Amino acid sequence: MLIDGERVAAQGGDWIDSLNPANEQALGRVPAATAADVELAVAAAGRAQVGWQALSIFERGALLKTLAAELRAEAQAIIELEAQDTGNTIGALPADVAIAAAYLEFFAGLATEMKGETVPATPAGLHVSIREPFGVVARIAPFNHPFMFAAAHLAAPLTAGNSVVVKTPESSPLSGGLLAEACGRVLPPGVVNIISGWGHEAGDALVRHPDVHRIGFTGSVPTGLAIQRAAAEVAVKSVSLELGGKNPFIVLPDADVDKVAAAAVAGMNFSWAGQSCGSTSRLLIHESLFDSVVDAVAAKMDALKVANPLDPTAQMGPVNNAAHHARVMQLIDTSVAQGGRLVTGGRRPDGEQFQRGFWCRPTLFIDHENSLPITREEVFGPVLSAARWQNLDEAIAMANDTPFGLTAAIWTNDLDAALRASRTIEAGYVWINGVSQHYVGTPFGGWKNSGLGGEESLAELLSYTRNKTIHFISH
Repeated sequence: MLIDGERVAAQGGDWIDSLNPANEQALGRVPAATAADVELAVAAAGRAQVGWQALSIFERGALLKTLAAELRAEAQAIIELEAQDTGNTIGALPADVAIAAAYLEFFAGLATEMKGETVPATPAGLHVSIREPFGVVARIAPFNHPFMFAAAHLAAPLTAGNSVVVKTPESSPLSGGLLAEACGRVLPPGVVNIISGWGHEAGDALVRHPDVHRIGFTGSVPTGLAIQRAAAEVAVKSVSLELGGKNPFIVLPDADVDKVAAAAVAGMNFSWAGQSCGSTSRLLIHESLFDSVVDAVAAKMDALKVANPLDPTAQMGPVNNAAHHARVMQLIDTSVAQGGRLVTGGRRPDGEQFQRGFWCRPTLFIDHENSLPITREEVFGPVLSAARWQNLDEAIAMANDTPFGLTAAIWTNDLDAALRASRTIEAGYVWINGVSQHYVGTPFGGWKNSGLGGEESLAELLSYTRNKTIHFISH
């Protein structure tokens, strides 16, 4: 772990083993931090934050840009480790490093936008507001893109003048060590501290620490709810949550079948086995196109190359870990037992190399009632369901019939229908004739149980500041 600029083990001496999800072989281990380690990390961050805030925004920005260059220089080592530790395909992983580096530079360039206001409250006085950092910020990273989320989400809090304690996920934590090395080379000691450990111990201690006033979390809804509860039991804290999704992809009758099929597969993010909160995992198709779209999507899914994630031609690797794989397979089996039609997938790929590891073929269900577990719960895996509708009101009702509200896709050339659907769908991020892509500078975040806050934008930077109002009174 990285605490106060030093690489350290956990005080209790315990470790967490990390397995390669492709073959279940031990790949490495990380320290299992205790509450005592969290205390050291937060204390170090608190000491360092004073000097970090005292730097000009241009000095802080220059260091963030240097860190971005370090990440690019170490990209090959990062992606080779990340592919083995997560199961994400090595062909897609260069984007994770590129995105992390780009966000460090993007937020460094946004620093002058942390503006306050002047208010003419009196004729002779001066009444101004300014933005100041929280102090020590906690960022908790998920297992699906552990390096990208840990590194990219340093950018906004550091630009704003905060110091950061990052907790890596207990599954796929190894790339956190490479990030720690890069931060240790570039940043003043204690400005970034990176700890590893179990969520119920290290994560809970970090969330509850009285000196951590701002928390950012990416992960599941149950963990997000637990973070809100734990934080509220200790103090009033600012919490942002980027959580799960059960995201609709609505196909109108004028859409092109081939383009829709390609987009439906792309929107599932199979390069990381569908383990993405933004994956458009509910395909809602007008009845006139239903059979042709389902056939085309099934053919494209069957053609995907499932292989070792280190294979540069692999299009999908394994699911991340044993517990998650068991949950995915249980949801598939339950949905089949309850009458869902399994079009393709639903089992391990054929071949000796797939008998160990956490493998599942790309899977497509038909659920005419939109009522199976596979269509109601976030699978967070390589599972897509398709349902049919007759009129747009029905499609919108189906799209909104979920506790989630993260992303949605609408495919049509009918401007009126696109406008109507985009304004009435309950989601925070909507594509018209698009999927999957994030656009820098536009807030990414969900409604309902999908989260709080908008990331990847000026809104994220401002969320790591507090407002202070100052009155200069003339006598």
